[in-house]
Amino acid sequence: MAAVGYEKADFWAQKAKKDGYPARSVYKLMELDKKFKLIKANARILDIGAAPGSWSLWVLERLDGKGFLAAVDLQPLRIDTARDNLFFVQGDLYDPSVKEAIAAHGPYDLVISDAAPGTSGNKGLDTDRSEAIVEAVLDYASEFLRPGGHVVAKLFIGGGQREILDRIKKEYDTARAFKPESCRSESFETYVLGLAKKRP
Repeated sequence: MAAVGYEKADFWAQKAKKDGYPARSVYKLMELDKKFKLIKANARILDIGAAPGSWSLWVLERLDGKGFLAAVDLQPLRIDTARDNLFFVQGDLYDPSVKEAIAAHGPYDLVISDAAPGTSGNKGLDTDRSEAIVEAVLDYASEFLRPGGHVVAKLFIGGGQREILDRIKKEYDTARAFKPESCRSESFETYVLGLAKKRP
């Protein structure tokens, strides 16, 4: 039986299928980009935790054959990867060889991540794992993001979001948390953003 309150989720999931995207998460990125002007013409973008590929597909459509997208995930992408301006590496973002491959295609103007841990039902454990992924995304951004560039990452809200935002404030002109409309209302996910990376 469908859970009460998931009508909105059904709407976005059905819309994604109709529009040709693998997952409903694409509308979250559309809203984030519209609000914060994340994607610039000819940008080099890194998508961490890219599978099944909705964010990557929409970024490629926005780039319109220009710019460049690098993507990484443990799982394969469910989109056409035979594109001149796409590099995909299937592997663990903590693997040094994966990091080396990503570095070779940088530096980047934008780092995005919709990555989330497999949920266990234990909120404390799930939020801890989510925070660890966000910290890894921020590590990538610290190394491979150009000054002036932006980072956005999904975060399960728990006890550590203040520390994460404090870290972002040190490295970026603006630190924000934002929950797109297409997130499920009962979800405890949000997105943290670092806008305009400071020069070292």
